[in-house]
Amino acid sequence: METSELIKRVRKIEIKTRGLSNHIFAGEYHSAFKGRGMAFSEVREYQYGDDIRNIDWNVTARFNHPYIKVFEEERELTVMLVVDVSGSRDFGTSERLKKTLIAELAAVLSFSAIQNNDKIGVILFTDKVEKFIPPKKGRQHILRVIRELIEFEPQSRTTNVSEGLRYLTNAIKKRSIAFLISDFITPEFDDALKIANRKHDLVALRIYDRRETEIPPVGVIQVKDAETGELVWVDTSSKNVRKQYAQWWNDKQNMLNDLFAKSGVDNAIISTDEDYVKPLMNLFKQR
Repeated sequence: METSELIKRVRKIEIKTRGLSNHIFAGEYHSAFKGRGMAFSEVREYQYGDDIRNIDWNVTARFNHPYIKVFEEERELTVMLVVDVSGSRDFGTSERLKKTLIAELAAVLSFSAIQNNDKIGVILFTDKVEKFIPPKKGRQHILRVIRELIEFEPQSRTTNVSEGLRYLTNAIKKRSIAFLISDFITPEFDDALKIANRKHDLVALRIYDRRETEIPPVGVIQVKDAETGELVWVDTSSKNVRKQYAQWWNDKQNMLNDLFAKSGVDNAIISTDEDYVKPLMNLFKQR
């Protein structure tokens, strides 16, 4: 991609997502993701109604008058974006490709986070971890994240969600808010999901394109697996073929619903042809 074209695309995403973050998401984000706890702020004289458990006995003894400790919520958090950059993200049949939606979601979350003085870090994975961007603050850092999501070319095209989750668990020592962004085409990441969610506050964003939910009756066509490159001829005029595919899709969604529910992981489902504001707002409000 030409540098000028990349700059235009980054700027376009920044303008759109920064506005959404400032005017819509920042307050909901703040409410949904609390700080780690309470930090000491100051000492002041005791007032009627104050919790006596907060009395500072050393200061009270010194001045012969009750004083209490005042605490404030610790707001600064680390937010990690664990992003699937495998071959299936290049798919999209309506408003945008999956990877464009992923870049916008990452930007919205990043700008919302810096409104609350949080750090942003990124893990890009396929069937291995392709890139790690350590958590930092600031607009320039977020613009780097957006650039990477737009132009990054992974070495592999297949997916292993467990690898991204294991890296998160091992690399980020302190508890973080972690957004796992993927289309979750491949299963078998149950154990890694549960382990990561015990250490971090994990949230899953499930990306899909509506064309993936069913096969249209357009005759015999050749389809290609975006991750393995395998070519297969499919008779889409067959009702049985279309029914079997639809059943496979529904089974996979039910499996994911059960997995996230049992693991205690909040999740939102977002299509490439829909506005992601409502699903994200609903997710924040449910927390």
